[in-house]
Amino acid sequence: MAQAGASVAEILTRGADGRAAISAPGRAGLTRAALSRLAETVRAGLNGRGIGRGERVAIVLPNGPEMASCFVSVAAAASAAPLNPSYKADEFSFYLGDLRPRALVLREEDASPARAVAEALAIPVIGLTPEGPAGGFRLDLAALPPAPAVLAGPAAAGDEALVLHTSGTTARPKIVPLSGANLAASAGHIAATLGLSEADRCLNIMPLFHIHGLMAAVLASLAAGAEVCCTEGFNALKFLTLLAEVKPSWYSAVPTMHQAILLRARQHPAAARAAGLRFLRSSSASLPAPVMAELEEVFGAPVIESYGMTEATHQMTSNPLPPAARKPGSVGRVAGPEVAIMDREGRILPPGAEGEVVIRGPNVTAGYAANPEANARAFQDGWFRTGDEGRIDAEGYLFLSGRLKEIINRGGEKVSPLEVDGVLSAHPAVAQALAFALPHPMLGEEVAAAVVLREGATASEQEIREFAAERLASFKVPRKILFLDEIPKGATGKLQRIGLAARLGLAP
Repeated sequence: MAQAGASVAEILTRGADGRAAISAPGRAGLTRAALSRLAETVRAGLNGRGIGRGERVAIVLPNGPEMASCFVSVAAAASAAPLNPSYKADEFSFYLGDLRPRALVLREEDASPARAVAEALAIPVIGLTPEGPAGGFRLDLAALPPAPAVLAGPAAAGDEALVLHTSGTTARPKIVPLSGANLAASAGHIAATLGLSEADRCLNIMPLFHIHGLMAAVLASLAAGAEVCCTEGFNALKFLTLLAEVKPSWYSAVPTMHQAILLRARQHPAAARAAGLRFLRSSSASLPAPVMAELEEVFGAPVIESYGMTEATHQMTSNPLPPAARKPGSVGRVAGPEVAIMDREGRILPPGAEGEVVIRGPNVTAGYAANPEANARAFQDGWFRTGDEGRIDAEGYLFLSGRLKEIINRGGEKVSPLEVDGVLSAHPAVAQALAFALPHPMLGEEVAAAVVLREGATASEQEIREFAAERLASFKVPRKILFLDEIPKGATGKLQRIGLAARLGLAP
């Protein structure tokens, strides 16, 4: 497993040379040896054009094996800055202007608006052309003049290896630099939690501009000497067919993906069970307990729910593999960094007490880039304040109440939207539910919820409110329930709770 102090370059030296490393459905992929050679070629090319350790290279590529291999190759030599290829020109202008990378990697034939933005910002464009096995490519470095890199050679543990922005809500997104040691530590934590070995194959359906897919699927697999099979993106209609074709031992997804998969799996239970998954992993948002239970029943495999965020290089806690207990509604036990609960005054609280989740450890960023104000707010006595509220039970399992900014304040009574989500999701007619704050002239905020019904199911607002009233205190019962075909999601599949009232036309 990866050790603190290791780097991405060191991870690429592990595993049997002839074993598969990165592949794609229906395509033979790169072996460990071929991936190592590719990374060395990329490093030599970048170093020969003046780009060395810690220097940022933006990557705008579609999901797939070439995105995965480009990420690890750049991170082993410089600092990878992956961006969502669906961004519009204004978004590319903001992110590229904020990051100021030395170069931008685009597919040679790609007409992305990032190309014109890079030209306007005088950022050289490196063309990527896939070639050979899945994950193989060559780079056209002609836009960069030959020059020696100041810091050449494989990236070291202390060098910046990956840089991402926080997703942001109402504030400006912050730059999160992550070192090679951060990445190696987190990859090792995830691989250990999941018991990954060379025998495992992960089917990646997560976007590879997001920490979840980059770390849990790609780098944790490589750290364990295992294989990651990279799809072109998530398609619920094709998912069971992909399982039969690829024969993975596991996959990781956000709850909205799991719910879409479950809808198909209910219709084809034999195919789901025949997939033979060792486990399913869920992270990046809370998975409703009824969904977890039904996934386990349909697939005949445990669902391992974990808790992660960009600043922790993804994983912080995780429910363990059987035979250890998995607690529905909990995001598990410590699975990497130290985790504690802190009050507003900075005191660490005992088990059972509710407060802010704080973390420290080898996978935690050293701080936001060029943002002393944000760092002063986020770090206290060596702990990083996550902004999440929760409690740790007597057995060390963490239960989240929600984001501190998302907690609904109904006239002084605090309502956890995650608690309301869980109750509404237990209604037999409900496929998805998301509680959110609705502005109220006297109370400040009132509880509302967006609900998606199961296919073919019916339920009235009154019926769902009565169901909730039997299970929640009266002040927690949503006063308004909206039935939607789909709840708005962000680019990574997360449901968008903050600002939902305004997006649905319920608030100014």
